[in-house]
Amino acid sequence: MTEVLFYHLQNMSLEKVLPPLLEKTFERGWRAVVHTTSEERADALDAHLWSYRDDSFLPHATWRIEDASEQPIILTVDGRNPNRATVRFLIDSAPLPDSPDTYERLVLIFDGDDSGALDAARAVWTECKSRGFEATYWQPDETGRWQRRK
Repeated sequence: MTEVLFYHLQNMSLEKVLPPLLEKTFERGWRAVVHTTSEERADALDAHLWSYRDDSFLPHATWRIEDASEQPIILTVDGRNPNRATVRFLIDSAPLPDSPDTYERLVLIFDGDDSGALDAARAVWTECKSRGFEATYWQPDETGRWQRRK
């Protein structure tokens, strides 16, 4: 069954939150697709993931490269799954994939300070619950650590 995790950003940026989540995904040997809604955003994240920390190495690529199927992490702007990922990250209000049940895990990261993003996340929550997916909601505590909320 597909597990759906909702990460509610508060006073933190996607650029701070996404790399550690992708690192954990990679360390577990899972393939991931990061779905954003614009090529500009994908390009900016691509550059950021190479330089977010001096000692980091997070192998990834964009959907444009020829060997995308071989990459552990792919940044994309559409619903395809070029690297046969089992985890799909949805950012910038990217929609659920056409076949969400083909993923083990969907991770929706949304900006809680953006009313449009909040409304979109609520709609996806409702859809996921109606499909019977296990959905969990995560929010940072006062120290910035993620806590599961009820």
